[in-house]
This record gives sequence, C-alpha cells and structure tokens, in this order.
Amino acid sequence: MNIRTKALSVHFLTATGAVFAMLAMLAAVDEKWNMMFLWLVVAFFVDGIDGPLARRYDVKTNAPVFDGVLLDLIIDYLTYVFVPAYALFKSGLLPGWTGWFAIIIITFASAMYFSDTRMKTKDNSFSGFPGCWNMLVLVIFALAPSFWVSLLLVASLAVAMFLPLKFVHPVRTVRWRVLTLPMALAWTGFAGWAAWVDFHPESAAHWGLIVSSVYLLLAGVAQQVFPAKSAG
Repeated sequence: MNIRTKALSVHFLTATGAVFAMLAMLAAVDEKWNMMFLWLVVAFFVDGIDGPLARRYDVKTNAPVFDGVLLDLIIDYLTYVFVPAYALFKSGLLPGWTGWFAIIIITFASAMYFSDTRMKTKDNSFSGFPGCWNMLVLVIFALAPSFWVSLLLVASLAVAMFLPLKFVHPVRTVRWRVLTLPMALAWTGFAGWAAWVDFHPESAAHWGLIVSSVYLLLAGVAQQVFPAKSAG
C-alpha cells in the first residue's frame, strides 16, 4: 500500500465517525442510552487515533482532495455535541425549561466554538472548554446527580468555552502527556464499561470516570497555574 493510499485510508477512518454518530442517534431515538454511549465511545476512540495517523501519513500532502480538519470538525460536532445534547434533553435528566436551556446553550455555543480560529494554543492545547459534551453527559448518566448540579455544570462549561482557560489535548499537548494519554485511554475504558453495564449505580467504573474526568478537566488549568520552567 503506497503512501497516498494510506493517507486516503485515514480520511476513510475519520469518516466512519459519521456512521457511529448515526448509530448512536438511532439508539438515542429508541432511548437505548447504553447502546448510544457505546457507539459514542467507539467514535471517541476513532477520533483519538485518526489524528496521529493523519500526521504520520501527511494527509494534507498525500490526500489533499479531502479536508481532514473540516471532516473531523463535522463529525466531532455530531458525536461530541449534537447526539449527547439530544440525549440529555430526551432522557429527562434535565426536566422542563432546564432541558431546553441545556440543548440551546450546548448546540449554539459549540457551533461558535468549533468555528473559532483561536481554539488552539501554541502548545496544541485547547483554549476554552473544547465542547466535549459527550464526556460530560456520559458522566451525568452514570452518576445521576441532582438536575441543579447538572444544570450548573452545563452552564459553567458553556461559559468556559470562551474563557482564557487551557484544556489539554490528550495526544498533542506534550507537557504531562505521559500521564494525560493514559488518563484519556482509561476514561474511554471506564466509559465503555459504565455503558456496558447500563450505568449500574454500584459499578466501579463510576469512580474511574470521576478520577479521569477531573484530571482531564483540570490538567490544562493546572498547567497555567504552574507554568513550565523555561530551559536555561
């Protein structure tokens, strides 16, 4: 397989995320939340590996007909934003006006964020909360907190999308990557586990989700508070 074919195959891999998004949406319409999240976890895993492969095979040079960045953003909006927002609304975890507030603020703010040219920092982290609503909504399903707590989390993170706060990219943020990447992989595993057991309240996966989610949420901010020492 030559380099151009490999580069094109990476685009095909990225595009499978759209299929997983549709499968997740179909499950959500039937209120099969565990299946919906299993498909979203698969999409999350694909999103984690297609970027390194795209850089390895230099898709911009070897498969330039397709815009990999645009393709990735389209699929991320579906799997990170649209499907999870629908699930949060339809599940009744945010009842009445709170559900409407959540889906409006999540979809609108995320559309603006995903089109913001300033969303990446110099160290390849994200500037502002990167719209990973799939992660938040899965944790809400697993832990089932009070709807006021859920509403506060949604509102706070929507505002955080446009604040000068840093959020690490599990693969591309070099600082602490030796810990961040395993944490992201652990989160994926715990998320799949929690969905597989249909969010059983006594599942040990919940503690793993809490620890890995808190780390991924706060690691970038911690790096801002404790900046790296410059060489020399």
